[in-house]
Amino acid sequence: MGNTFADLPLRPETLAALAEHGFESPFPIQEQVLPIALADGDVIGQAKTGTGKTLAFGIPVIERVIAPLDKEWAELSAKGSPQVLVVVPTRELCVQVTKDIDELTGNRGIRTLAVYGGRAFEPQIEALQNGIEIVVGTPGRLLDLYRQGQLKLKEVSRVVLDEADEMLDLGFLPDVEKIFSSTPNRQQTMLFSATMPGDIIALARKFMNQPVHIRTQDNEDESAVVSRIEQHVLRAHAMDKIEMLARILQADGRGPTIVFCRTKRTCQKTTDDLVERGFKAAPIHGDLGQSAREKALNDFKGGKSDVLVATDVAARGIDIDGITHVINYQCPEDEKTYVHRIGRTARAGAKGISVTFVDWDELARWKMIDTALNLGLAEPEETYSSSEHLYSALNIPAGSTGRMVKAKLVQKQTESESRREKPVKSETAPRKERTRVRTKKFSS
Repeated sequence: MGNTFADLPLRPETLAALAEHGFESPFPIQEQVLPIALADGDVIGQAKTGTGKTLAFGIPVIERVIAPLDKEWAELSAKGSPQVLVVVPTRELCVQVTKDIDELTGNRGIRTLAVYGGRAFEPQIEALQNGIEIVVGTPGRLLDLYRQGQLKLKEVSRVVLDEADEMLDLGFLPDVEKIFSSTPNRQQTMLFSATMPGDIIALARKFMNQPVHIRTQDNEDESAVVSRIEQHVLRAHAMDKIEMLARILQADGRGPTIVFCRTKRTCQKTTDDLVERGFKAAPIHGDLGQSAREKALNDFKGGKSDVLVATDVAARGIDIDGITHVINYQCPEDEKTYVHRIGRTARAGAKGISVTFVDWDELARWKMIDTALNLGLAEPEETYSSSEHLYSALNIPAGSTGRMVKAKLVQKQTESESRREKPVKSETAPRKERTRVRTKKFSS
């Protein structure tokens, strides 16, 4: 295969859409998957989020869809029935994948629908009734709509299973098997997973036809942590963590940041503490409604907030470029979670910084993670918010405190000064004067 998308046997419309969105050369996973997938072969792709796998499966399925603006549309018997099904574990990933596919399909009139729980059924049912070519959805909601007779799977020829290991962790595998069994005319199956546990291999053997197993190597190798990330591990005291976090968030060059917590409660409390200290922070965890989660994500993407405080499940599928720092406020459960968390930074060739707080009672867990990944950071240095090495290692300006109060005070002062400078009295004064003059004339 050549070095650019133009070297592939793609439709002119697909190449135009790729060029329009700045995609010129394929990433390693795309380079390996595309030739097989475009030849209708079944693929098992072993790759993390952030390696470009959405386009690896997105381009081939888009190529095979018969779209309303295509010449072949007139000959299609079941117009408007879904032709492609992409199954994902979480709502956030569902929205992200739909957006990525949408970017490449508009010029052919392909209709893509995101289907997930926490949203009303009616708009999704209405969209399905109007006609959809590609459905991206979470297993529970897909099956609900299928059982209601609203989602027709008979015409689906291509099925993609994304982040299969996460489906397994969330208990979705029986639902996924049911979805596979309900697509009798499936011609191609693609499965993507960061790890390959036994249950996933069994699923592949059962539903796939001589799949080619592709595993990305070098920097994207799953057994090694992304080498572009500068990793810091600090032994922190529970009562001092929020102070340390507040100082790190004032580091020179810090851009959009994700803070990871293990529990929903800690996630919400950390956000509240940061907001109270003057930071633009937003939470994303399972106790929030879908609209609140989407708002937090959109605010973060749009720059209204620059700190996203998230739990692990809620953060699955968050694929945002430009994240400079990932901070593990609570030590991850295992090495897989650690790699997944810090992989939110250093996307698409950029560099990033990760900071992990390890409390006294988390030291044993951290040592297991360190050993599994061979990091050489088994003994984190005892660190406090006042420690000099914290400031020097993370480029925190001297004198930074745990609050953004100074900036807020200056802002308030400026606002009050500008209010004082407004010519409020000079506007009202002549009015009063005119009133008096008129009164005199009237009395005389």
